[in-house]
Amino acid sequence: MIKTDILIIGAGPTGLFAVFEAGLLKLKCHLIDALPQAGGQCSEIYPKKPIYDIPGFPEVLAGALVDNLMEQIKPFQPGFTLGERAETIKKLDDGSFVVTTNKGTQHNAPIVAIAGGLGSFEPRKPLLENLSKYEDNGLAYMIKDPEVYRNKKVVIAGGGDSALDWSIFLANIAAQVTLVHRRTEFRGALDSVDKVQELKDQGKLNLITPAEIIGLNGDEVLESVLIRKISDAKEDIILEVDSFIPLFGLSPKLGPIGDWGFEIEKNAIKVDTFDYQTNIPGIYAIGDVNTYPGKLKLILCGFHEATLMCQSAFQKIFPDKKYVMKYTTVGGINGFDGSKKEAPKAVIKAID
Repeated sequence: MIKTDILIIGAGPTGLFAVFEAGLLKLKCHLIDALPQAGGQCSEIYPKKPIYDIPGFPEVLAGALVDNLMEQIKPFQPGFTLGERAETIKKLDDGSFVVTTNKGTQHNAPIVAIAGGLGSFEPRKPLLENLSKYEDNGLAYMIKDPEVYRNKKVVIAGGGDSALDWSIFLANIAAQVTLVHRRTEFRGALDSVDKVQELKDQGKLNLITPAEIIGLNGDEVLESVLIRKISDAKEDIILEVDSFIPLFGLSPKLGPIGDWGFEIEKNAIKVDTFDYQTNIPGIYAIGDVNTYPGKLKLILCGFHEATLMCQSAFQKIFPDKKYVMKYTTVGGINGFDGSKKEAPKAVIKAID
């Protein structure tokens, strides 16, 4: 059985940053993730997607963010159980928890932090005839490597941040980018909407709104899409394409975690914003997996939640110790991993 101080379910950015915050408090962490590598969606779905709202980084690729987080937590030597899904949880007489994966690996910890992002997920697919025929033959639901689309004719459908961000990014790579959305208004960041409009005005991006894709054509691979403009006088447009990318978001599922006794609201775990604890004492939920009034599903918000969670976890593990964290600095000559690199630590003022 693997024993640790904080067992983190989910090795995405929020879970990884929780390792750093726990390490400052000298708490050991172990992470479980169903994916075969750390990083969550940032590694699995869009490693080359630019992210613009990480403090200190005007722009950072999702995969690079994961690499930086892994480097940041290296001194604290977290453990990983990858490629296994957290299946069951049991509370022991001493108040700690045992979490067992679908492959039978058991983990024991006094604190469990669920950082599973959207949980298990699958893309929301458009209702189009012969859709499956073109999957991997010109149709993709996510972009892992934008270089695949260099000098290609690409059509993106959607009105959220992913559709906007990828349209902006691919406008400088693809031979032609067309963004199709059912409405004239978008759900993404206002700055991204402005950039799309600028690219349209510069002739670098085609914007067709309000409109929708109503047909796909091609013998063996996708050759063209049929676009219908939504207006009083409906107009159909046939557009030759190399790739069609519908970005309508992901359909999240909590999976087995949804049966662990949590209060669930809209497929997310309700938490107390004081420390992001669930209705089960000792179990926290941080990142996109949780919900509360005013919740924003942003990575930077997950970082904040992870920080407060670790403070609360420390108090639960060491109820007799009181402290005030002042700031972070570096440790002695050798790092936690035995290297010459100095390891960060928290400067804590004890309270009698």
